Amino acid sequence: MNLPNDTLTILVLASLGLNLLLLIGLVAVARRSRRKEPVDPIGLDPVIRGIFEEHRHSIQRLEHAVRVLNGTDKRQEGLIGSTVRHVGLLRYDAFEDVGGRLSFSCALLDDHADGVVLTSINGRQDTRVYAKPIAEGVSAYNLSNEEEEAIRKALAESREVVKAT
Repeated sequence: MNLPNDTLTILVLASLGLNLLLLIGLVAVARRSRRKEPVDPIGLDPVIRGIFEEHRHSIQRLEHAVRVLNGTDKRQEGLIGSTVRHVGLLRYDAFEDVGGRLSFSCALLDDHADGVVLTSINGRQDTRVYAKPIAEGVSAYNLSNEEEEAIRKALAESREVVKAT
């Protein structure tokens, strides 16, 4: 089929005009769709979409709660580590003429081996009580054999607890 050049020119111009109108229409649709909510690619029912949104919000709240609890847990670990958790007690007779093992040394230590050792010496006439600070398992004061043994007991108990957990 042979068409004259004038007819072909008119057909080409008409085709270009229609393509231009189609392009303008597609741009207008694209601009409108940007303003709207995202297109649902799988075509969910609005009720199901609402249920999914509620679950998404619930999960976000739970994630936030877990983050808060994790922070609280870290703070509590620090507090617990500095509380008295390890006790070593040694009862003994301080003097040969006094029986009943009424004298004692008691070490009260935290997880860092810091704390105090208390000693009570009972005699026939009087009782004396001493308190000595402990830092990292040692004291700046001279310790008796019984006080050192109470500290060793507390630290040994500390290692057993760590092994058990």
